[in-house]
Amino acid sequence: MDKDRIEGAAKQVKGAVKEVAGKVTGSTSTQAEGMAEKNAGKAQSAVGKAKDDVRDAVKK
Repeated sequence: MDKDRIEGAAKQVKGAVKEVAGKVTGSTSTQAEGMAEKNAGKAQSAVGKAKDDVRDAVKK
């Protein structure tokens, strides 16, 4: 598993927590930061998956 997938998943979790914290506290800026971090994590996970797919294809 590519490290980008692991880091991306961690960012998604951190972003989700931050987003919920923003909703609970009523802080729209914290909520927006959380959403942005979650989306960045999704993108990073997608890059890691692509790397894994390429590596698997080369091994065959």
